[in-house]
Amino acid sequence: MTSTTPPDRRSSADESAEAQPSAEPGFATRAVRIGHHRTAEDEHGEPIFTTSSFVFDSAAQAAARFSGDQAGNIYSRFTNPTVSAFEERLASLEGGERCVATASGMSAILAVCMGLLEAGEHIVASRSLFGSTTLLFNKYLSRFGIATSYVTLADLDAWDAAIRPETRLLFCETPSNPLTEMVDIRGLAEVAHRRGCLLAVDNCFCTPALQRPLELGADLVIHSATKYLDGQGRCVGGAVVGDRKLVGEGVFGVLRTAGPTMSPFNAWVFLKGLETLKLRMLAHAQSAATLAQWLLAQPGIERVYYPGLPDHPQHHLIGSQQRTGGGIVAFDVRGGRAGAWHLIDSTRLLSITANLGDVKTTITHPATTTHGRLTPEERAAVGIGEGLVRVAVGLEEIEDIQGDLALGLETGRSRS
Repeated sequence: MTSTTPPDRRSSADESAEAQPSAEPGFATRAVRIGHHRTAEDEHGEPIFTTSSFVFDSAAQAAARFSGDQAGNIYSRFTNPTVSAFEERLASLEGGERCVATASGMSAILAVCMGLLEAGEHIVASRSLFGSTTLLFNKYLSRFGIATSYVTLADLDAWDAAIRPETRLLFCETPSNPLTEMVDIRGLAEVAHRRGCLLAVDNCFCTPALQRPLELGADLVIHSATKYLDGQGRCVGGAVVGDRKLVGEGVFGVLRTAGPTMSPFNAWVFLKGLETLKLRMLAHAQSAATLAQWLLAQPGIERVYYPGLPDHPQHHLIGSQQRTGGGIVAFDVRGGRAGAWHLIDSTRLLSITANLGDVKTTITHPATTTHGRLTPEERAAVGIGEGLVRVAVGLEEIEDIQGDLALGLETGRSRS
C-alpha cells in the first residue's frame, strides 16, 4: 500500500503534542523518504533484506499469510521489504496506488500481458517500439492467441480505427525508442476508455520526474528500471504501476506464480537511484537540448530527432504533457551505415553500448543493435534507417560530449 507521508523519527507521544503536516510532500522529498519503514535497529539508510524466506510465529500465522488474510512477508519471490520499499516509492512518484517490481523491463511488459490478457484478445500498439517489445508481441504472445495490430504513434484516429471488439489493451512508448516520437496521452486515454480498453504507457524515457501518464488518464505505467531509475547502469529491473486491482491483483498474480522477481540488492540500488532522479533528469535534458541544437549546425548530420526542438512534430506537448525534451537525441548521419559506424567508432569518450539512462553518455546504432532483430521492412516502417545514431546524453560536460562526436564528424567530412 502506498503512503504519501515520509517516515518520521518522533514517537507517538511527540505526535500528540504537535500536529503532523497535512500537505503531501513534494516530488524530491518523496523520492528520498517514501518507502523506508525503520526496523528496531533504527537505521538511517534502507536495509537490504537478503533472505529467501521469512519465519512465522505459528502455523496459524503461516496459514493466514499464505491465504492473504494477514499482511506480511512470506517468500522473496513475491514479498521482500527492500523490494516493497522500492515499489512504494515509485508508486508514490508516479501517482499510482500499487507498484509491482520485476526482474527486467521486458518481464514487466510480459507480466502485464499475462496478467491482464486472455487468448483471443487483441493489442493495438504503436509501430514505434523498442525492438524486443515488438518481438514479444509478434513472436511469443501470438503463440498463445493474442494478436497485435500496429499504428502510427501520434495518429489518434488510427488508434481508434484499429480497435476491434476483442481489443483489450493499447500499448505505447512516449517518447519512443529511438526516434523520440510522442503521442497525446490524454487524447489516447480518451480513445481507449471510450472503446472499453486499457492504456499502458512505457515511461522509460521520461520517468515520473518529467512525465506522469497516470495523471493524464493512462491505466498502467511500465518502466525498465535499468535505465534512468537506476541512473548509473548498475542493475537490471522493471516495474509496473497502476491501481490496486489491475496491478495489485492481475500483475502481482503473475509475479507470485511465475516469479520474474527483482532481487533485494537491485531494489536497494534502484532506491538510491530514485533519490537523485529529479536532479539527474533535469541535467540530462538540459545537456540533450544543447547537444540537439549543436547537431543541427553540423554538416555531416542530415536530421536531428529531439522533442525539445521546435520542428519536432509533437513539440507542442512539451510543457503540457512532458516537462522537458528528455535526455535522448537521435540523428541521421550522412553516408548511411558506413557514416554512422565511422562516427561511433571515432568516439573516445562516449560508451558504445545499447543501454541508456546512465550518467555516462552512450552511443549506439539502432538498426544493428536495439532493433537489429527486426526485419529491414519493419525497421523501414518505423523510420529506423542505416544512418541513424542514438545518443543517450549523460552528465559529463556538454563541451566534452560535443568534442567527442566532432572527431567522427570531422573525419567523416574529410572522407566524403
